[in-house]
Order: sequence, then structure tokens, then C-alpha cells
Amino acid sequence: MAVRRDTIWERFLKPIFQLFLIDEDKLLQLYKSIDWEKESDRFRQPNLTYPEYYSSQNFHGIQGGYLNGDAPVTYDPITQYVLPPNETWVRQGVIEAIEGQPRRILDLGCGTGSTTLMLKQAFPEAEVIGIDLSPYMLIMADRKARQAGLEIQWQHGKAEDTKFLNASFDVVSASLLFHETPPKVARAILREAFRLLVPGGQVIILDGNQKTLLHTDWLTDIFEEPYIKDYAAGSVDAWMGAAGFEAVRTQEIWWVHQVTRGIKPTPVEDSSIATPQIEETSDTILVPVG
Repeated sequence: MAVRRDTIWERFLKPIFQLFLIDEDKLLQLYKSIDWEKESDRFRQPNLTYPEYYSSQNFHGIQGGYLNGDAPVTYDPITQYVLPPNETWVRQGVIEAIEGQPRRILDLGCGTGSTTLMLKQAFPEAEVIGIDLSPYMLIMADRKARQAGLEIQWQHGKAEDTKFLNASFDVVSASLLFHETPPKVARAILREAFRLLVPGGQVIILDGNQKTLLHTDWLTDIFEEPYIKDYAAGSVDAWMGAAGFEAVRTQEIWWVHQVTRGIKPTPVEDSSIATPQIEETSDTILVPVG
């Protein structure tokens, strides 16, 4: 697997792997067991053009970012150690933020599907769709869903331009996506979420705690994330408000993370518009016959 020697892997994660006795050879065997190009063709949208902010960057020190087979093999082992104190507990914040029983859920930037699977498990009657820019990540997401016996649809596409119909989802979520996009793209994603949601629908965003990241340079420096400092300097709350969401609230999770929830407002009828009244009359209307 093509990973530079000065990356997060060499400087930080490889020692953790050794400490916790994680089998690197097993990961290499998994990588070699999959025909990544053939399998990715099952998801790949041939007309999709990758945005420059995505295709030009190395994420987590992996050459080519997420557009290769290295990324999905290493993503889950890395993530379980960078979401303290427990990855499942952190992702559970998305589930706990959802109110009611949604019928249709879209998980944006779903990656290897970790949160997407949890959404389906929490709402088994709902139709759950995961969308991601990397067909390689979708290979792993689909593999995990099949192993768990979960029926989830996977879509190759952009979170900021999904191509789904207006007002077609009850919940739109995104986990660990915004810190990997420029703020202007994060704002575009929220506008797309607003378009996709039914009135009263919920958007749920899980990511790093912006206040913590803004004042903790070592957290932003240790990981190869090209947009994380710009993310830390922004405000998901403000971005949601600008997109039209109401009742926006952010909850901190274990100091390092945050979950932000917003509601697409329900249109209110204007009571100032008078409803035409039909006056009753005793006049008889004669209709000619023949």
C-alpha cells in the first residue's frame, strides 16, 4: 500500500497498531483479496467529475486520498483510535440526535458506512442510503453491510449535488465529512440537505468540536487533513442558519467532537389571506333540458 514514510501512519498510527497488536499482515491480505477496480465499477458513476478539492489532496497521508484501495482498508483501523473514547459511542451521537421514526435517511459522505450501518440498525424499517465520492470506500461499506445482514443502498456521488429529488428524505446526516471539505463546500452541502429534506425534516452533522480544534493546534497538525483548520475556524451552527435551518443546536461529545442538529421549517399558512366565502341563496336555478 502506497503510504509516505512521513505520514500520520508512520509518525502516530503505526506505533498504536504495534501497541495494540493489530495485525498489519491481515490488513495487507484483505487489500490483496479484493479486485478494487472491478469491484468499484459496481458503484462508479462514469459521468461523475471529481471536484478539485477532493481529487487533488492526500487525506490521512495516503497517496491519492480516498480514490484507491488503500483508503478503505486503513480507514476503519485508523478511525477507531482517533475518535476517543470510543468510536461507536461517538457515532451514536448521530442516532441519539434523531427524533421520531424517519422513513427515509440519507447519509452523506458515508465512507466505509460505519454510521450508515448504525442508522439502519437503529431504524430498521427506514430506507437508508449512503452516498460517497469514493467508489472504493463504497466497496468496504457494502461488504460490511452484507456481513451484518443489512439492506442499505450505496450511491456514488457528491454530497453537495446528490441528484436526489426535492423533499425526499426525513433525515440527512453527515459524519466526519465537514472537516474534510473547504467551508464553502460544507455550506453547499447544507443547502443541498435543506433541498432534500421534507418540511420538518432533520439534518444531523457529526464532526470535530470546532472550539476545541481551534485552540488545539497539535490536534490539527498531527493528522493530514488539508481543510481542518478552516473547518475549526468556522461555525456549523452559523452555516446551518444561513442554509435556512431552524432550532439549530450543537452538543459536545467527549470534548473532542460535536453533533449539530437543525430542522427544516414547516411552511405556515398566512392567516391574513381571507378564504373566499360562498353565500347561500334560496334562488332556484333552472337548467334547460333537451
